Amino acid sequence: MKRCLAILLLRPFAALAAETNDLPTLVPAYPEIPPTFWEQHQSLLIVASFAVVAFGFLFLKVLLRPETKFPPSPETVARQALAPLRGQPENGKLLSEVSQILRRYVVAAFQLTPGEMTTAEFYCALAQNEKLAVTLREELARFLRECDERKFSPASATSPFNAVDRAGELISRSEAHRQLVTSNLPE
Repeated sequence: MKRCLAILLLRPFAALAAETNDLPTLVPAYPEIPPTFWEQHQSLLIVASFAVVAFGFLFLKVLLRPETKFPPSPETVARQALAPLRGQPENGKLLSEVSQILRRYVVAAFQLTPGEMTTAEFYCALAQNEKLAVTLREELARFLRECDERKFSPASATSPFNAVDRAGELISRSEAHRQLVTSNLPE
């Protein structure tokens, strides 16, 4: 009896469950989904993005590259160093500066071994250098010797030496000789 009672009580629930187990009416199927933009152009987008990144990198590298500065020529350096010395009284200090400027110019322009040298050592280095003409070597040595004599002589010379102008002339002649030698070199 207990069983009958349980069946009677549970029957309405079974009826409800049976109605929900029916298949619903089917909706018509959707059409096939077309490929997305990414699926259609995947390889092209990857290549294009790498190209944009590479172009941006190269552009920034060129834009941010430090400006290459070429060192000034020995002639320019010497002339700039001589310019403020014009018009100053010729004393031992001025003659020393002018002779040092001329020595640095000759060392740089004619590839002599750099370093401090006496006038005699400097003349020996000039004599061994084949890039200089003999007359130019003699004039440079004569100028440097005269600078030394006037620098270290106890009595001041009566005639003006014009050391700055003469050094400028020697630099001009040396440059002309250097241009002549470089233009005559076989290529």
